Amino acid sequence: MNTVRRSPDLPRAAMADLLARHGESAGSLTERGFSESDAEALRAAAVRMADVLAETDTDKAAQALNVLLAEHCAPPYLSRHDGHPWHLHVDRGEKAGWDEWFLASSALALARILSEYGRVTWGECAAANCSTFYLGTGPGSARRYCSAACASRERVAAHRRRARGRS
Repeated sequence: MNTVRRSPDLPRAAMADLLARHGESAGSLTERGFSESDAEALRAAAVRMADVLAETDTDKAAQALNVLLAEHCAPPYLSRHDGHPWHLHVDRGEKAGWDEWFLASSALALARILSEYGRVTWGECAAANCSTFYLGTGPGSARRYCSAACASRERVAAHRRRARGRS
């Protein structure tokens, strides 16, 4: 989703490469298995999921996830395909498009995180000039940055601003 957000017109072939790097089989990503219209629908799904990840209010995030779960999920089932071990699916199986698979599986993952931690643990990086979304799944205080590099840059910038203010 971050890739699509940075490059809204990401070509179908680049999206297929991205999906392959995240475990999708090459056979599923041919032009027939992952068409230009599939890529366009997946781009739109990424934009829709970005709205959920940008939500900081837990109740509003839960409501948004419930809408996605109602619209895109089927009863859960176990699946083992393409050399992967058994895992849970909530999409509509072979009838599901790439967009529906993305929205259903993403909504389920975020719903599990929200229910486990009781709060939104994801968000948009607070660093200047960075809009990367992150998933915070560890205990402790809420994250604000997508990476240690962004957090460090912000701390250094704040330190320099304070030092200039004392001069």
